[in-house]
Amino acid sequence: MLNTKDPEIMTSLLERIKYNFSESIQTKINAADAILPEVTVAAEKVVQCLLDGHKILSCGNGGSACDAMHFSSEMLNRYKHERPSLPAIALTADMPTLTSIANDSNYNEIFAKQIRALGHENDILLAISTSGNSPNVLNAIKAAHDRRMIVVALTGYDGGKIPSILRDEDIEIRVPAYDTARIQETHLLVIHCICDVVDFQLFGSGEISS
Repeated sequence: MLNTKDPEIMTSLLERIKYNFSESIQTKINAADAILPEVTVAAEKVVQCLLDGHKILSCGNGGSACDAMHFSSEMLNRYKHERPSLPAIALTADMPTLTSIANDSNYNEIFAKQIRALGHENDILLAISTSGNSPNVLNAIKAAHDRRMIVVALTGYDGGKIPSILRDEDIEIRVPAYDTARIQETHLLVIHCICDVVDFQLFGSGEISS
């Protein structure tokens, strides 16, 4: 039960938390009106990538690094239903590799160097950057292009620099928001939508009842 010696403070905190819930919900509603076609295309690209025997690499910084790992864990283990493991690698997860590249070379190369080693033609790079301006993510996209990979970019704000370096076969999913927390929350929903489509298309899991 809630307990406080100052009811006014408790009321203020409750209102603040309610505001965050409301803003998160509204951001997702706005995104549903703006990006569903892009999410659908991205999900189809991921499905085809897996059907063709390729893999998905993912990267990002901070909360986006967690999203990159979240995606790979749901590919490698499962989303909602038990099914065969699917090939995905979070480039944010290998701490010795990340720190050695940052120390010996350049922090902006921590993802690109891994992609040059692990990426193959027609693999997908899931590049996550709320601002679209993260230098190491931009370099990752360029490295993915060098390896003839397809890029699915999750962005926010105005997309930053990422849209200008994407190719025709790439897809940008830009959350229409300017609050980093709201963008990241919606990125996670997008990731779950992709996972849901993968499970449904490949394994027939999660039939939606009418």
